[in-house]
Amino acid sequence: MMHGHEKSGDAIVAVKPTNKAERSAAEPVERRAKAKGNAGQQSTHRAQYRVRVAQALACIRRIIAVDTRGGSRMRESCTYGSVRGAPSNGRPYRDRRDFITLVGGAVTWPLVARAQQPATPVVGFLRSSSIERSAHLVTAFRQGLKETGYVEGQNVAIEYRSAEGQYDRLPALAADLIRRQVTVIVATGGSAPALAAKALTSTIPIVSTSDDPVKAGLVASLNQPGGNVTGASALTTDIGSKRMGLLHELVPNAATIALLHNPSGPDVEHYLEDVQSAARSLGLRIQMLIAANEDEIDAAFVALARERPGALLINADPFLTSRREQIVTLTNHYKLPALYEWREFAEAGGLVSYGPSHTEPYRLVGIYTGRILKGAKPADLPVIQSTKFELVINLKTAKLIGLEIPPMLLARADEVIE
Repeated sequence: MMHGHEKSGDAIVAVKPTNKAERSAAEPVERRAKAKGNAGQQSTHRAQYRVRVAQALACIRRIIAVDTRGGSRMRESCTYGSVRGAPSNGRPYRDRRDFITLVGGAVTWPLVARAQQPATPVVGFLRSSSIERSAHLVTAFRQGLKETGYVEGQNVAIEYRSAEGQYDRLPALAADLIRRQVTVIVATGGSAPALAAKALTSTIPIVSTSDDPVKAGLVASLNQPGGNVTGASALTTDIGSKRMGLLHELVPNAATIALLHNPSGPDVEHYLEDVQSAARSLGLRIQMLIAANEDEIDAAFVALARERPGALLINADPFLTSRREQIVTLTNHYKLPALYEWREFAEAGGLVSYGPSHTEPYRLVGIYTGRILKGAKPADLPVIQSTKFELVINLKTAKLIGLEIPPMLLARADEVIE
């Protein structure tokens, strides 16, 4: 006995189904049995149904590639919408829902496949001072990323946030990056950006350029950072006494040394202690000058012109570094012998700079960021200490302010700008 139709003479007889599934399949047949004599109308319905089936198949072919080789070609049948090549129990598809499900699955498949592709990681770059004025440092960071296989705009995105020297803005900027669910936070320009980020998250990795991350409380130790923070350290706070010694060698007759610093800058207290201790040991007097914005820089130099110290020492502060052109111009205008932290000052016309390479820690931070993007944990990455220190002397500026550079100091210079 067949489920569906049985012919007896010119009548269509509905066979009573034996189970629920068969009843469902047989319902259309029973309705047609009651429509005896309506053969023309039934033929029209079947034709319309075959058109809909053909349209559905055409849609499927547009979406997925149908294998047409050999005898596996999928073809429409002229028999009530059946599809050859598809699994079948000998009966046609029973209603449109079969086709809607099939078409819907074919449409959804490429979308699901696309969604399963890995998303581009996003790095949050948080800086205490101007990013625009630190373009060479950002370039060094990108170079480090590139060395690990990541290129901005291709397989990694970078969200930049800058406090522009206003350190009280850092917590809000860090919170914004966290809300955006960045993969890694790169905190640069002293300890303050990393401290702001660490206070808000213990799960997002943080890679920092802190001067002394242990003293700042960012890591447990240099070799075993623990937690979610690691990075590269320039250890600039430990060479204040060395700079004071170089400045005394440069201007041996100077009895008073002016120290320009940003009181709200990162690690400033330890730096001041180090410099004052060195000054006492050399029998020198320190004149403190503060500058936390551009107007205060101008005011500080008005005081310098009035007090006339023998030389000037500039603190390694991210904000002051970002205003190096302004500071160098004023220093040379008043013909003050000055010693700066970063070589960028000497390249901008400053007399002498001594300190670690400014760009090298950023390249190293870029490398660590790439390693973390590949799955490394900050707790397993020891803090890298930058060991490259540079003494740069600008002879052109020395001539401008009328200062003779001691030959022994000139001989030790790593670079002389003439």
